[in-house]
Amino acid sequence: MVYSVLLGLISGSFINVCIYRIPLHKSIISPPSKCTNCGEKINFYDNIPLLSFFILLGKCRHCRHPVSWQYPVIETLTGLLSLALFIKYGLSYQYFIYFLFVASLIIITFIDLQHKIIPDVLSLPGIVVGLSASFFLAHISWLDSLIGIIAGGGCLFLIAFTYERITGREGMGGGDIKLLAMIGAWMGWRSLPLIVLISSVTGTVIGLIFLILAGKGLRFKIPFGPFLSFGTLLYFFFGHELTGWYLHIFL
Repeated sequence: MVYSVLLGLISGSFINVCIYRIPLHKSIISPPSKCTNCGEKINFYDNIPLLSFFILLGKCRHCRHPVSWQYPVIETLTGLLSLALFIKYGLSYQYFIYFLFVASLIIITFIDLQHKIIPDVLSLPGIVVGLSASFFLAHISWLDSLIGIIAGGGCLFLIAFTYERITGREGMGGGDIKLLAMIGAWMGWRSLPLIVLISSVTGTVIGLIFLILAGKGLRFKIPFGPFLSFGTLLYFFFGHELTGWYLHIFL
């Protein structure tokens, strides 16, 4: 169990690299990490997940420029999700396969929050890997995965197309469409209605609160990818309970 947390923390450090470099079209392998302010190389002992941040008081060793709290937050989040996967699957191949899926959702979420884009380099390979994984995973068949890809991408495409025809402006980007197709590949088509419902409700509520507090107009674009990822993770860990609750309340 401890090892799953450590794997999550270490992976979270790499996820931070991906979040920073992928939108800039930089290699995630080289060069080694360096301070974004002074450009000095970050030594390995200053790059230990969580510990280095608090030892250095959240500042660069060389220029003392503040380091974003995003780094320890993502490392902690990845560590906790890794632990949750370990509790669910134990030390099995399913744990490692789903850890890859969860890690990709974290990367997509924070890139979309910062840049309002979902890079194809994440979603398109994610679709292929999800479909391939369905041949090994117990809860989903390749047919469920394939239908999930078509249904996930297709339903958001129809919503986006209809909205654009009615209003004359884009309401949902192509990245969201590909993301839901990727989610359908991993989760299967049966999960999609509840995932979309959770994402839509949370996105609407949080989006309206943000618009009111920030004083933004209704034309302000709020990324939908983070809400799709949140709905997916909620369904992934509590899908049976949520489905039972929904059927009990409404049916």
